[in-house]
Amino acid sequence: MHIYKLGPITDARAVLKALDVESGGVSIMAKKMELLYFFIKDLKTPAANILKQDALSIGAELAVPGGVILCEKPTYDCILIGTRKHMELLSRKELAQPFGLKTVATELKRFLSEKSYPTRIMGVVNANDDSFFAGSRFKAEDAVRQIEKMIDEGADIIDVGAVSSRPGSKAVSAEEELARIQPICDIIRSEALYEKALFSVDSYAPEVVEYALKSGFGLINDITGASDERLIDLAVTYDAKLCIMHMKGTPQTMQKTPEYDDVMVEISDFFEARIHKCEARGLGRENIILDVGIGFGKTLEHNLTLIKNMAHFKVFGCEVLVGASRKSMIDKIVPSGVDERLPGTLAIHLKAVEHGASIVRCHDVKEHKQALAVLKAML
Repeated sequence: MHIYKLGPITDARAVLKALDVESGGVSIMAKKMELLYFFIKDLKTPAANILKQDALSIGAELAVPGGVILCEKPTYDCILIGTRKHMELLSRKELAQPFGLKTVATELKRFLSEKSYPTRIMGVVNANDDSFFAGSRFKAEDAVRQIEKMIDEGADIIDVGAVSSRPGSKAVSAEEELARIQPICDIIRSEALYEKALFSVDSYAPEVVEYALKSGFGLINDITGASDERLIDLAVTYDAKLCIMHMKGTPQTMQKTPEYDDVMVEISDFFEARIHKCEARGLGRENIILDVGIGFGKTLEHNLTLIKNMAHFKVFGCEVLVGASRKSMIDKIVPSGVDERLPGTLAIHLKAVEHGASIVRCHDVKEHKQALAVLKAML
């Protein structure tokens, strides 16, 4: 006999089926093999004591600060730890408890019913001359050749923009933006390239967005996070998807000492509000993509927190996009120029995909295609 320790199991059902476990046992055991962690912020002290005992009674755990048992403060931050089976039990058990625990139960149910989406690659093409990565800048026919190359390399989505949103970038009029992107849109329409991939327009100017949608584009990549209702209405009218990105401030101000009380809570609340705004205007969650906005009004610590906890944002039932391609956060970890940040980019994006991101926005399609295929094989 031999025994060895297994690494993390990401697909418990597949492992159990490979072991030839009976079908009924697969469902039961898989729930016991997935360990989950939930951070609960500002839980009322009586609720913390009740939840602690309820968790312990079924073999789960609630990590709490010292002083909870003595009720020294009105609220505490806690971490709930247990298997999927434990969370299912608690999501039912806490419905009968007071002090806000019914809300905890409801939220647990939401997390336990998350949807999963296939991983897709979004290639970046810029029709301007001031994007932070020179390798993404193209015009007209050159842009189309790059688009075709990215599709051949495995891009599922092509994101075309004509205005830089790098920190400190200058604002551009809608007329100038349209003049830059119009030739590319015209070629995409005339050559029916939209039949080969989903095209995304990286813009928040309604006139630019509508021109792209009329040219066969099917996704609006809005860095202002659906702040302009006209973009929501355009998505509904043209049956297009809308990517809602979080940005603190504007490209001109966003990196001037960004601060959050809790970056996860603030962005989660932001998405909740914007999704409801979209739904009120007729855009369903199946047509909404969420982007936490890596580098858009965030410090390195904020970015790392968002990547490590990206699984949280799946709770909304929307696809989650990650876009850290060659960004300066890599330079803050290992000093390097933009041209040298591909390895760091791959590390961030693979971790984000492991944690729930389903769309990877990148400059290097071929390399990401290979890296994601290897990751899938390992998982």
